[in-house]
Amino acid sequence: MARLSEEAGKAAAVFLHPHAINLTHFTLHDDLAPALKTLSQLQQAWLQQPHKVLEAQVVLWNNCLELWHSSMCRLMGLENGDVRPLAVSLPEDPRFKHPAWSENPYFDLLRQSYLITSHWAESLVDTAEDLEPHTRNKARFYLTQIINAIAPSNWVFTNPELLHETFASDGENLVRGMQLLAEDIERGSGHLKIRQTDTTKFEIGKNLAITPGKVIFRNELMELIQYAPTTEKVLKRPLLVVPPWINKFYILDLSPEKSFVKWAVDQGQTVFMISWVNPTKELAHKSFEDYMHDGILEALGAVEQATGERAIHALGYCVGGTLLAATLAYLAATRDTRVQSATFLTTQVDFSQAGDLRIFMDEEQVAAIERDMARHGYLDGHKMAAAFNLLRSNDLIWPYVVDVYLKGQTPLPLDLLYWNSDSTRIPAANHRFYLRRCYINNDLSQGRMKIGGVTLALSKVKIPIFHLAAREDHIAPARSVFLGARFLGGSVRFVVTGSGHIAGVVNPPTRNRYQYWTDGPPVGELETWLEAAEEHPGSWWPDWQAWSEAQDRRQVLAREIGGGKLTPIEDAPGSYVRVKS
Repeated sequence: MARLSEEAGKAAAVFLHPHAINLTHFTLHDDLAPALKTLSQLQQAWLQQPHKVLEAQVVLWNNCLELWHSSMCRLMGLENGDVRPLAVSLPEDPRFKHPAWSENPYFDLLRQSYLITSHWAESLVDTAEDLEPHTRNKARFYLTQIINAIAPSNWVFTNPELLHETFASDGENLVRGMQLLAEDIERGSGHLKIRQTDTTKFEIGKNLAITPGKVIFRNELMELIQYAPTTEKVLKRPLLVVPPWINKFYILDLSPEKSFVKWAVDQGQTVFMISWVNPTKELAHKSFEDYMHDGILEALGAVEQATGERAIHALGYCVGGTLLAATLAYLAATRDTRVQSATFLTTQVDFSQAGDLRIFMDEEQVAAIERDMARHGYLDGHKMAAAFNLLRSNDLIWPYVVDVYLKGQTPLPLDLLYWNSDSTRIPAANHRFYLRRCYINNDLSQGRMKIGGVTLALSKVKIPIFHLAAREDHIAPARSVFLGARFLGGSVRFVVTGSGHIAGVVNPPTRNRYQYWTDGPPVGELETWLEAAEEHPGSWWPDWQAWSEAQDRRQVLAREIGGGKLTPIEDAPGSYVRVKS
């Protein structure tokens, strides 16, 4: 206990130090204000319907009394074997898998009490009258965070597994966990950067992002990588990949067996990858338009120089796809025909059904984000990562809190989680434009977005499109992707993959995991489309490759990196991707 107290003091000092020397570091009010206001609105709605609150309370009291009675009977050995639990954990809920949660009367009482109370709280949100839909969604989200946080599985004296570990190690697990907590707060410069994997086992350029290539172009916003061919001949049409700027590009170039880049190169694609800069406050003014001009358009010019080809295939992932869609509309308006076909991976262009992330997208919360960006010049990467983690807090937050800070265990080395923790900053001007013009106003799909004085109309994008949605995606929901695909003016091959935003995309054929669905263009409702679609086992990558080849089957001899026109600057993966936030 003495050692635990000492380590807790160190963790507190590490947390307080950066806030003490820089008050702009402390933004607790902006972080908590939306939740407090939303829960206050929910409380006001309850006060307007006291009869429903009373009914809910009676149900809660009855369930608690019945649980208390059955628990007392069980403790005294008087239980009836036919009595079923009042609250049952879902089979996929890993929090209560330890046998003691059901076999030990004390822990079974805790578990069932928690589940009964959780269901009661959720019902109050669902049955509240006269609650605006956006407010109801926010209330459900914030209440879920509270419910997840207070689960008995998250605390030492209410978790049988943690109790056993603590007594068996004489508290050494808690001391070690407190040390890890201090390290993670220091690593986050005063903010807790939850340790999801063993970061010491990975290094970019050593065992991640190791597909051979060269950086052939660089400016303030991006480096352009050209990957070395592995086949004697390659497709005539080169491939330019536009990754999201809110994450680093190597999600598409993880370990060799998971690398989409390596796989595409092995299929005869000449792959070029944009690697976005991890910006500092000096780039605060860089806008969405700058990312189009200095990013995609500059990259197109470099690809043309390196290959001599004007007909290019472009691929955009997540917000990189949103930027690509806007760029394609700009190219169509200016009669620029360099991009002859395009792929969108889990990309939204219409934000009317943008899913769980809309919880954070209203005037008040966006204004708070803008205030924070005005202080720093950028959106701190840890805040974006925290928002994504909160959407699945029972998968991405609390299991690691328990395992790392209470059990004192270093997590397993997982490349995907290392990438997830390797966050990037976002320039204030770019993020402000994206939040307001896409999420708040939905200008892109509605034909109201202007860039460089040009009004963007997605309907003028007539090139062939491969459009991928992930069925369990909580960031770019399949329904939203499906709806947005209908705004494009050309032929669309719409494909739905199993799993989510990352695992559904990073799904190499050798692993033979998940499945994907194909049918006609995105017409009608997504559910109807899926009912009629054909299901295929395994990865969607070969389907994409077949579609890509069908756009232009011509081949040429494998190309020299830079094509003799651009001098390679350094080896892939370059310098920008190595910059830590």
